[in-house]
Amino acid sequence: MSWLRGINIKSSRELVIMREAGKINSRALLAAVQTARPGATTEEMNAAAAEVISSSNAKPAFLGYPGPYPYPAETTISINEELVHGIPGPRKLVEGDIVSIDCGTVFEGFVADSALTIAVGEVSEEARKLMDVTLGSLYAGIKAMVVGNKTGDVSSTIQAYVEQNGYQVVREYTGHGVGANMHEDPQVPNYGTEGKGVALRKGMTIALEPMVLIEDPGTQVMEDQWTVASSNRRITAHYEHTIAVTANGPLVLTAIEESLDLGEAIRYNQYFAG
Repeated sequence: MSWLRGINIKSSRELVIMREAGKINSRALLAAVQTARPGATTEEMNAAAAEVISSSNAKPAFLGYPGPYPYPAETTISINEELVHGIPGPRKLVEGDIVSIDCGTVFEGFVADSALTIAVGEVSEEARKLMDVTLGSLYAGIKAMVVGNKTGDVSSTIQAYVEQNGYQVVREYTGHGVGANMHEDPQVPNYGTEGKGVALRKGMTIALEPMVLIEDPGTQVMEDQWTVASSNRRITAHYEHTIAVTANGPLVLTAIEESLDLGEAIRYNQYFAG
């Protein structure tokens, strides 16, 4: 994984650009959501998101990203026990699946990164609760992103929310700074200790992304060398927003424009930032 070391504080102008990148990214996610129905393929979902990015004079942040081999798609789409980094392809969705869609967009040199988990038709009570807790932990983490707090305050808030609801947070994959590069300092795990870590300052931009598992936090990289699944093959969920730390509190740069709210995305958009 390519990681830019050192904290990169964003100017007001750069935050405006990142918000535009965030709007494009949210529209791309919604296009994928609209495509998700029983019988649709993950490849079709990816194509819908890719079309939004290309038609918006933006570039995909994920396509070609370095790893075991260059990542081959514009989004990652992970189903049920797949936690993250699932490669879109011919697999068809079925009723009852939960699907995590992660997307990154580069606009005028700055990256927006966000993700959400959606239900395909009617899902189990267990799946719905898992999704609700994961989304709630993202909101809790966002609230903690205020000037003077530390990254450990954000991490411990996410962890406490998840564990109080009987679930586990992933250990191997974390939130991260984002800006001119998709992965920048600081690293923000989904677990941590209150009062520890890097102090949050005005102009920092961080992608928070709680990934939540049932009973066992262990994960396994699959044969394609990208897809990560739960070790116990229980279902997983993943939500993410790119957040700016401001003097007036957290600003959600990847919030979905109100006029575009749709189905599952309405719950994800509780923190609409205008």
